[in-house]
Amino acid sequence: MIFADTHTHLYAEEFAADRDQVVQKAFDNGVKYLFLPNIDRQYYQGMMDLCLRHPGHCFPMIGLHPTSVKSDYQDELNFIIEKLSQDEQRFYAIGEVGIDLYWDKTYADEQADALNIHLDLALKYCLPVVIHTRNSFDEVIHILEEKQNPALSGVFHCFGGSVGQAKQAISLGFFLGIGGIITYKNSGLQKVLEEVDLENLVLETDAPWLTPVPFRGQRNESSFIPFIAGKIAEIKKLPVEEVARITTENALKLFNIKG
Repeated sequence: MIFADTHTHLYAEEFAADRDQVVQKAFDNGVKYLFLPNIDRQYYQGMMDLCLRHPGHCFPMIGLHPTSVKSDYQDELNFIIEKLSQDEQRFYAIGEVGIDLYWDKTYADEQADALNIHLDLALKYCLPVVIHTRNSFDEVIHILEEKQNPALSGVFHCFGGSVGQAKQAISLGFFLGIGGIITYKNSGLQKVLEEVDLENLVLETDAPWLTPVPFRGQRNESSFIPFIAGKIAEIKKLPVEEVARITTENALKLFNIKG
């Protein structure tokens, strides 16, 4: 079986002591494709270095995480625009971007403005968008609907919403990113997945966070993707091999990678 982890922060400091071993463990567990969302400028070089060490396996995104949107967000966006304009570097998505109203609403307007700019960049460079929507699903949907552009596609990262929200996201041409939350007993996400086809899903870990059962409480790793796939297989009453095949095909198609 071959899996894709469509959202993993393997360049984060939590992996400083054993990063290469963690990557190799992912490969050993069939997780061949690792997609790395950017957070802000300070993480950029570490992300790129990891991709250079593992070409064909680690794929970088470029974007400003909503919790990193502060008073200097225009400078951060200029950095992203500069990197996108350099022909020698390929990015596979605009991400991780969006709106986060959980931690702090101080820069809510700036987050919305940054999201709009990211969406315009995605359209300009024909890239998918990886969207963060913590306590902000309705706000993000409103912005996407205002764009009304069928060329926009991407992933609702760490999806944990209702059936209705799932259908809204899918109707706009987006996949649902399903991670460790699916293994949590009281998440409610199991009921949602009963109503959603595999063709609309991609797998993710959000490592080092949101660790799936049975490792909850530990650092999350990309090698845990098979446990997420296994839970989806149980819910959908399908072989895990089928979950792996379809979700990996979805990821490769979305990020325009030849398998």
